[in-house]
Amino acid sequence: MAKYLISFPSAAMVVSEEELPAVSDASHAVVQEAKDAGVWVFGGGIDGSIPPVMVDGDGTVSEGTYPQTKQLEGGYAVLELPSYDAALEWAAKIAVACRCAQEVRAFGYDPAS
Repeated sequence: MAKYLISFPSAAMVVSEEELPAVSDASHAVVQEAKDAGVWVFGGGIDGSIPPVMVDGDGTVSEGTYPQTKQLEGGYAVLELPSYDAALEWAAKIAVACRCAQEVRAFGYDPAS
């Protein structure tokens, strides 16, 4: 089975304050469904209150990010699934729950992981 990243940027999820509890409940229900199905690996949202840092091989820590990941934020789920089509089906479920389209990406296979 392959692992898939299903994600969206924070700005894509446009919901009113009144809708937020329903969206939260719906997204938690999809997460529980994925856990019950045994396909959930990991998920969550990037905590924007903690700034990203870069850590060099010698342990030196510096503020900032790679330029191409400066805007990395949003919600992420990693699922282990039997096919790309299954990933698309789960992405549709998450899209309904979160009220926004989802990106789907496949992780490269690594037999050591």
